[in-house]
Amino acid sequence: MSDSLSLFSLVWHASVVVQLVMLVLLAASIACWALIFNKYQQLRRARAQSRTFEDDFWSGNSLADLHLAAKQNAKQAGAMEQIFLAGMQEVQKLRERRVMDTALILDSAGRAMRVALQRELDALEDGLPFLASVGSISPYVGLFGTVWGIMSTFTKFGGASQMTLATVAPSIAEALVATAMGLLAAIPAVLAYNRYARDTDRIAAQLEAFIDEFSNILQRQLLPAPAAMPAATISPAAR
Repeated sequence: MSDSLSLFSLVWHASVVVQLVMLVLLAASIACWALIFNKYQQLRRARAQSRTFEDDFWSGNSLADLHLAAKQNAKQAGAMEQIFLAGMQEVQKLRERRVMDTALILDSAGRAMRVALQRELDALEDGLPFLASVGSISPYVGLFGTVWGIMSTFTKFGGASQMTLATVAPSIAEALVATAMGLLAAIPAVLAYNRYARDTDRIAAQLEAFIDEFSNILQRQLLPAPAAMPAATISPAAR
């Protein structure tokens, strides 16, 4: 009885449909864990790169020096540096075309940075829909395997004159393994999705704030210096 209820025996003696369900859930679980570790490294690297560039940005270096460093580091640049590079390149292109309208330059740079932001967020969110799908669907897939296994059990023993717990327990246990595997695949996927979605939202808010701050700096840099005010004179009538 104990041998027939071992995990390996339950999986080995399960029906073909239940075994296919288990195989699908096992593949989904392995894919989820691989994605979880990969996404952890990606978000950790993104936060570190943003902190490094933000420190450089507020260190007092000129925009020209930061732009030159960003172009040299374009392939390894993080999300914030890519957004900065997109904005500066747009400003540089318009200046090369002799565009002097400050509002037009700021609007074009803002659009370029928004496009870069969306591109970076797409990269950070890549894989999260898969985690959400596995987390929501896996329990139902496991439940399908369980229902199918129980139906097969009752069909197989339906013509028996006498049924005991020892007779049907292995078959029912085989079916319940599918539900367990569904939960084992779903729980880590849901936890990881909630965690990484929250981290991505925080990074997005940080990048949005950087775009606003950088736009303000660009506006101050592009606005012409105010002309010197003439010395105030006092009319004789006011003396």
